[in-house]
Amino acid sequence: MIEFIFTVDYEIYGNGEGSLQELVYEPVERLRTIFKRWGARFVTFVEVVELERIEAQGADPAITSVKHQVRNLHKEGFELGLHLHPQWYNAQYQNRKWQLDYREYNLCALPQERIVQIVDRSIAYFRNVLGETDFTPFSFRAGNWLFQPTEPAASLLADRGIKVDSSVFKGGLQHQHGLDYRRSLKNDYYWAFSDRVDIHDPSGRLLELPTYTQMVPMWRMLTTKRIGLQRKGLAASRTRKERLYRLLDFLRLRHPLKLDFCRMTLNELTNMVDALIREDRQDPTVYRPIVAIGHTKDLVDYETVDSFLSYLNKRGILVTTFEKAYDKCISAARACSTSIALDHLSCA
Repeated sequence: MIEFIFTVDYEIYGNGEGSLQELVYEPVERLRTIFKRWGARFVTFVEVVELERIEAQGADPAITSVKHQVRNLHKEGFELGLHLHPQWYNAQYQNRKWQLDYREYNLCALPQERIVQIVDRSIAYFRNVLGETDFTPFSFRAGNWLFQPTEPAASLLADRGIKVDSSVFKGGLQHQHGLDYRRSLKNDYYWAFSDRVDIHDPSGRLLELPTYTQMVPMWRMLTTKRIGLQRKGLAASRTRKERLYRLLDFLRLRHPLKLDFCRMTLNELTNMVDALIREDRQDPTVYRPIVAIGHTKDLVDYETVDSFLSYLNKRGILVTTFEKAYDKCISAARACSTSIALDHLSCA
């Protein structure tokens, strides 16, 4: 059985450029309208560190509208996940430009005490925005997908009630930041993990639901739509060193094509799902939660999003959330073997 989980990273550009109104608020208002028309919901990964600093520095008047939007999404049943780019916490806004602290770029590489500070502060701000003192995000996505080294961050998140991570994209490789998710290609559609997010561990306390990818030849990545979006914002302002690292990332025979509903054409999206449907028909007993990713700053082609939802609807593919998928993963684990404890989730 196939189900879709649409996720949206709720943020401006990674270097601090861009307005909340144009890159966050307006795109999500349009996206919310489309999904509600189809009776569907998406998961919003709210970059709360960024929002807190923008509010504290008085850098963007649209922060009031954005906070109101987050509250409305929550009230309307759109799941809210925690998304962190820790380089924002020491950021300063000077001369109408952000100076970010890139020494804290990877949350997982920071000292344990600093990880605790950042996670607790971000959840506290989240609760303040929502006006709910007991709110706990169900899911987490690391900034720039960086969830290595996995411990102690994974245990700290689990201690605070988070159940699902969605930082992995199978086959992922980033030389600059030491990210290597190639081992996860051996895994199924979801898995429990502990000290290595890319390795299945039946005793793990968190469940990984990765962004769905297909390993494809490099030329498949070079579409007009994708290249156009990459040229916007930060991608266009990379340093020479960063461009060299990206070149190293791409120097392999096959590359992970993320199921990105903002950057892919409708034909790309439907072809990818058609392949999944053929696989599902061979063994419909397997639960296949498929995670699609998008970014508010990349939301420009709403017609494709609407047409893709129509395509899924016509094929009877349900759009769901992490919280609902998690329960089905538990059920699948129970059906796999009565000897497996429910929190092990070792049958994906």
